[in-house]
Amino acid sequence: MIRSFSIHAPRVAIDDLKSRLKNTRWTDEITDSGWTYGAGMSYMRELVDYWAGKFDWRKTEDEINSYPNYIADIEGYKIHFIHVMGKGRTSVPLILTHGWPGSFLEMIKLIPFLTSDPEYSFDLVIPSMLGYGFSQKIIKPGCNVRLMGDLWHKLMKGLGYEKFGAQGGDFGAGVSTAMAMKYPEDMVGVHLNYIPGSYKPFISSGDTLTPEEIHFEASLAEWDDVEGAYGHQHATRPLSLAYGLNDSPVGLAGWIIEKFYYWADCKGNVENVFSKDELLSQVTLYWLTETIHSSIRLYHENSKAPFHFSQNDYIKIPVGIARFPLEEPFPPRHYIERGYNIQHWTDMPAGGHFAAMEQPELLAGDIRNFFSKII
Repeated sequence: MIRSFSIHAPRVAIDDLKSRLKNTRWTDEITDSGWTYGAGMSYMRELVDYWAGKFDWRKTEDEINSYPNYIADIEGYKIHFIHVMGKGRTSVPLILTHGWPGSFLEMIKLIPFLTSDPEYSFDLVIPSMLGYGFSQKIIKPGCNVRLMGDLWHKLMKGLGYEKFGAQGGDFGAGVSTAMAMKYPEDMVGVHLNYIPGSYKPFISSGDTLTPEEIHFEASLAEWDDVEGAYGHQHATRPLSLAYGLNDSPVGLAGWIIEKFYYWADCKGNVENVFSKDELLSQVTLYWLTETIHSSIRLYHENSKAPFHFSQNDYIKIPVGIARFPLEEPFPPRHYIERGYNIQHWTDMPAGGHFAAMEQPELLAGDIRNFFSKII
């Protein structure tokens, strides 16, 4: 069953948010430390002042509601999604999946670039992952990207698409990979700007890793030492963290904004690529839907079903890769090709982890180039 849906947060929830912001109990900091210890105090104070005084969530709601929104009930799971039809004579069905700490809002910038061409466009389906945004929060074990791949497949079939493509970054790359592994006969191709973090290809007894691949695996450990604390917490004790983040909007913002700063190609100023309104729309969505715990526990659920490919695991359908320079760590091509049928690879000139928000025109152009070659 699919029904129309619109977003309108209760006034009392917005008033409560502003009250909490104005009554924030700020911590101390090391003098002139900037972003060395995490989200920079000076910027966070500036952002929170804007959040409390100038940010208008209703504008975000109006933008969301300007597109057709729906709730699908699939096997008892309620999934929010946007569905925008392309205007082209050829229009390819394509499901776009976000990751953490983003949301379906990441993909909205792609819509005009992918739907408006009169010759070649896409019918876009943009879901919120389970536990994110306006999709259902699942309170039993087993809600991982593989489950979502099954549900996304049923969603696309339920919308009447016999064959379709998939695109994703972060967890969205995992959902897209899961679909491509299980339902290749129903998919025309998959485009990724990220490789699932748990991905390990099958290495036969007579094969060895190349020096480049060995260096990559070593770099994973180095990256984990510097950037991976959040992931360990999410994968092991997400509930302990969630108490504070679900209760303090500034705590929530600090946890999320840090990632937009460090993972984006922002060159030391997060507002080089994101406006305050864009950043706060993401954080406010998490706040109003109370989805910080349901979102981060996906790390825990995924850890129990990693993408460790066996001898017969291989993505046979065409795969396109957009390699953004600040998306690190990123496997070398040969390492990915051990498990994915790469037919298209682009080294992008700019951009990082949040490609759809940072470089929507570049990403959309690469998606179009890939699918137009295979369809």
